[in-house]
Amino acid sequence: MNIGEAASASGVSAKTIRYYEAARLIGTASRSAGGYRVYTRADVFTLRFIKWARELGFSIERIRRLLDLWQDKSRASRDVKRLALDHIAEIRAKIAAMTSMRDAVQALADACDGDERPECPILHDLEGSTGGRNR
Repeated sequence: MNIGEAASASGVSAKTIRYYEAARLIGTASRSAGGYRVYTRADVFTLRFIKWARELGFSIERIRRLLDLWQDKSRASRDVKRLALDHIAEIRAKIAAMTSMRDAVQALADACDGDERPECPILHDLEGSTGGRNR
């Protein structure tokens, strides 16, 4: 199948497929006599795997490792689980950072009257005139 058909079958855009080839997540497609990329059903399965892993937030490097494990039928499941647990730890750290940011912005919003006066603690904090938390 050509790149458009592979894109349609996998739910991944043609541009993304070319990116995954360049990133070596999938092998370089063979070429037809006319020079068009040719993909197999196995390529489509791999693209779906990558798509789902990306939707779960796995990095390209982790996906590369997951693909290696997926293709290694003698793998230990503990290796796959370790990757997932490492990813969960990163997600938790990101959630904590986002929660902290949300709370800081909420505190700024709570300090602002939001009326017709020009005085605004949000802007003062951002410019550093109030000493800000991280200054």
